[in-house]
Amino acid sequence: MNDPIFVSERARQEEVFRFIAASASHGGAPVKRIDTHGAAVFLVGDRALKIKRAVRFPFLDYSTLARRKAACDQELEVNRRFAPQIYHRVVPITRSAEGKLEIGGAGKPLEWAVEMQRFDESRTVDHLASERPLASDLVDAIADAITASHAAAPKADTATWIASLLPIIDDNTSAFKAANFPADAVAALDGATRSAFEHARPLLEQRGAQGFVRWCHGDLHLANIVLIDDRPVLFDAIEFDPAFASVDVLYDLTFPMMDLLHHGRSEAAAELLNRYLVTGEDAHLDALGTLPLLMSLRAAVRAKVTLSRVSNDSEAARRHRCTAESYFALAGRLIAPPPARLIAVGGLSGTGKSMLARALAGRVPPLPGAVVLRSDVIRKQLFNAAETERLPVKAYAPEATAEVYRRLGERAARVLAQGHSAIVDAVFAKADERAAIAAAARVTSVDIAGLYLVADLQTRIARVATRVDDASDATPEIVRQQQAYDTGTIEWITIDASGSPEQTFNRAVSALKLRDQR
Repeated sequence: MNDPIFVSERARQEEVFRFIAASASHGGAPVKRIDTHGAAVFLVGDRALKIKRAVRFPFLDYSTLARRKAACDQELEVNRRFAPQIYHRVVPITRSAEGKLEIGGAGKPLEWAVEMQRFDESRTVDHLASERPLASDLVDAIADAITASHAAAPKADTATWIASLLPIIDDNTSAFKAANFPADAVAALDGATRSAFEHARPLLEQRGAQGFVRWCHGDLHLANIVLIDDRPVLFDAIEFDPAFASVDVLYDLTFPMMDLLHHGRSEAAAELLNRYLVTGEDAHLDALGTLPLLMSLRAAVRAKVTLSRVSNDSEAARRHRCTAESYFALAGRLIAPPPARLIAVGGLSGTGKSMLARALAGRVPPLPGAVVLRSDVIRKQLFNAAETERLPVKAYAPEATAEVYRRLGERAARVLAQGHSAIVDAVFAKADERAAIAAAARVTSVDIAGLYLVADLQTRIARVATRVDDASDATPEIVRQQQAYDTGTIEWITIDASGSPEQTFNRAVSALKLRDQR
């Protein structure tokens, strides 16, 4: 039976929606309407009006005008943390004494809307990722925006966050059964997810005690990141219940990572993770083992939400079903990661080690790809210097270099202990340096593959001479000095790096027998 209150509310809303959707209400300007399960958004010129629907779900209640007004106020407050340039004000839709509907009039409010700055919808990252691979500087900028949002996010209650996970798993499984997904696949995902959760629970609780459970964005899929003035802006954060967005920061991060994987952009997903690890808290390195659970949960929730989309259009319904099935399949892949491995990339300055390591990361399982550990970055951290700050000569003394390699091995062991793969990037000119990184793999019972890049002197000098904004302090003179290195017998795979980066990458992929993870 229909709730008479809802019938009345919805009838009044439909009148408001017709008014807002009419171009005559905006001086003849065309109006584009976008409907979601919880809101209707009207795009007119450079303006957007978002009205909460008169609906009630287990996780939100917009059933009365007062509740919708409160939700609009909350959305404005929450999202100004992320996108103040988009969110302007809450405006009433009123009826005048003459019975005329007005936006922001002085009459009695019939409805409330969040007024926003309209942006180019084709510049959301989901559209960009669908069209072409994302540029490295864009991925870095997205990671930096997420890092900044996490640094500013208020700390939240850990127990509530942990307690929410099993009900999420229950809801996902119920939705998949109701949608008649293959019973064995549903049961396998459910069992593996519960097992992974129980295994990760102590670490998640520990991270909460460390302050990593915060009031985050909460809904950070790629469609909620947009480029404005060529800078990524996070928007449409969860506002209806702070508990839904009060999560471990890594759970917030895994949403865009997972979505990039769904778009077939494993290289960007790996790059997003690596940039976040370099700019964020060091303790995240010891939580990589939670990524299969957190990414799989994100994919499963996305599948469930997609299933809930109602459409009277049979073709749209078919697309929703296919999308939900692909997210479900991804959830199954993510929860069962393959074994980790260690790849060492060595070579003299100018051979292209760092470029290769970065390019390989997205190809190395498990998803989203390997963590890249670069000796140049670790050396800068050792001396508390910015990544592109030039260090003095003493920073390259033998004892300093020995400490850099010690830390490189220690960090690699931490990554591998989490069941995650690592790529270590360093010169590795000495036999004992190569032996030490191999030992780190043996300690964690992980397979290691060593690549040693070679290129002629003039090629290496030319490459180093053109570097800008890079962590390496190598100069053409240092490249010449390295010619005198006694590298001993190098038992690693030798890779000809004298050609283009693409040629070096293809040779390395072939030598390592790596497959595309899409």
